[in-house]
Amino acid sequence: MKVDEATVRHIARLARIKVTDEEAKNLETELSAILTWVEQLGEVDTRNVAPLTSVVQMSMKKREDQVSDGDCADDIIANAPEVADHFFVVPKVVE
Repeated sequence: MKVDEATVRHIARLARIKVTDEEAKNLETELSAILTWVEQLGEVDTRNVAPLTSVVQMSMKKREDQVSDGDCADDIIANAPEVADHFFVVPKVVE
């Protein structure tokens, strides 16, 4: 795919990048080469290739779900600046 100078300037404007005339010419060539390479990737036959999440076969580590309250409420309340009846006391926000 061929990228022209107008497209380069449009992309630069969208990206809010200031591009000189010389840089625009260089970017035309670079972007065209990149898009040509991407087009080549589309020619690869991937019908019989399974989707991968990693190149190395892995299995997720699993643990048994255990419901608990954490058993550390006293430690947490110890950090509060003010406590009443084992609850945090916060200033009134709405009057």
